[in-house]
Amino acid sequence: MTPVVPHPPLADYYDAPEEREHFVRDLFDDTAPWYDWSVAFLSFGSGGMYRRQALERAGLTKGARLLDVATGTGVVARAAAKITGDANAIVGMDPSIGMLIAGRPKARFSLVEGGGEHLPFRDESFDMISIGFAMRHFADLDTVFRECRRVLRPGGRMLILEITAPESRAARTFLGAYMGGVVPALATVIARDRKVGRMLAYYWATTRDCVRPSVILDALRGAGFSDVNRHVELGMFSEYGATK
Repeated sequence: MTPVVPHPPLADYYDAPEEREHFVRDLFDDTAPWYDWSVAFLSFGSGGMYRRQALERAGLTKGARLLDVATGTGVVARAAAKITGDANAIVGMDPSIGMLIAGRPKARFSLVEGGGEHLPFRDESFDMISIGFAMRHFADLDTVFRECRRVLRPGGRMLILEITAPESRAARTFLGAYMGGVVPALATVIARDRKVGRMLAYYWATTRDCVRPSVILDALRGAGFSDVNRHVELGMFSEYGATK
């Protein structure tokens, strides 16, 4: 089966497709201490409220068991814990040990090192799976989505949060100037670390070149999900939902 890749290889960051995984892991390991700050900087401090609202729109309720795939430092998982009321019912998983270590002081939930292509959990273990602004870093969406469906309970929900680059050339140019130019430059100055700016520049590059929403929706259907849908906030924040 042909992999459903979230974006083409990015030659400005790595030389060959097989180097992508190593590059991404090293990039996030190196910048993990600055990740929460970077997320707040990008969202003007409003990200926590938005993540909680998105989880509630997706159907997360008190007492639910949630797996946050590609959790990073756990920003989505922490928002989920405020809804479920039980941090013990939350699991955050990420391939970057640096990210997990950076997020551990704020985490009150389990942290697992691992990638989305091979989830180390039994079938039908969770009521919801979230992937927050990290779907573009996987190698094969079909494999990840099938694994997610496997560990969801019948009726379980999937929520994917992503930034979608605008279709309009003018809007895309404006957003690219901000996210791909201004933000990385300011972050480099503030953090005094070029790697932080490079991480944010890569963030925009993967947003800019990410497959269009129809490809993501088709991949969810192809993995066996039903009730597949996309909700959009402010024209660029995509919330992809699906049900097992």
